[in-house]
Amino acid sequence: MNFILFLFFLYSENYNISLERKPIKSNFLEVKLPTFNSVFSIDCVIFGFEAGELKILLIERNEEPYKDWLALPGYIVEQDESIDDAAERILYELTGLRDLHMQQFHTFGEVNRHPQGRVITVAYYALIRINGQKDLRPVTQYARKAFWHPVNELPKLAFDHSDIFKTGFTKLRRRLNYQPIAFELLPEKFTLTQLQSLYEAVLNKKLDKRNFRKKMLSYGFLKELDEKQKGVSYRAAKLYKFDRRKYTKIFQNELNLENKGKVG
Repeated sequence: MNFILFLFFLYSENYNISLERKPIKSNFLEVKLPTFNSVFSIDCVIFGFEAGELKILLIERNEEPYKDWLALPGYIVEQDESIDDAAERILYELTGLRDLHMQQFHTFGEVNRHPQGRVITVAYYALIRINGQKDLRPVTQYARKAFWHPVNELPKLAFDHSDIFKTGFTKLRRRLNYQPIAFELLPEKFTLTQLQSLYEAVLNKKLDKRNFRKKMLSYGFLKELDEKQKGVSYRAAKLYKFDRRKYTKIFQNELNLENKGKVG
């Protein structure tokens, strides 16, 4: 072993090999990376139900581009805020609404979707009961007004907002099959007629009254109340309430009114 070390010593002397460990300089630390200047926006697809009509929340824009056009509530994300924080801020500034449970559902990144340059938008989705909501009042000059508009009479919207709406509407229809979203749009106490009207509005089709009621009552998640409608000129109907606990316990498969069984 000593002989081997001796030979290595002679070899290192002749070829100037150092036994000391020298720090390795990382090229990554020495290179100054470019700064990315990304532009993101938020667009909100908010559905509500009122007087037998499914509605979407819109604003009238008050600035270019697309000044005076109808649009979904949306604007640019600031550099120092998260996407979720931006969604809450933008919805409040453009409509006055706060504390909505919104979910991201799609990202739209077509290169030419915004006339001022590359803007990627993150779309958010929410369902609310219109009854009892406070007046819609924008708190920024970017929107002239905010209002509810029937989805079946929707005009062409600014930017690619018509496509964003269609994507959100498709999501709403799909969720109707496996989540109790109808009860997020209806009053806490509702009639079976109101429930059927909502399903018809979302599915855009007429449903047979008898079959619809039979199917809905058979699931067991509707709780019949010892109350009836008040203040109506016609025969008052029974009121029902949604039992979320029973729904969670009973539902394992999709509730599909379009493909399972004959309802309409």
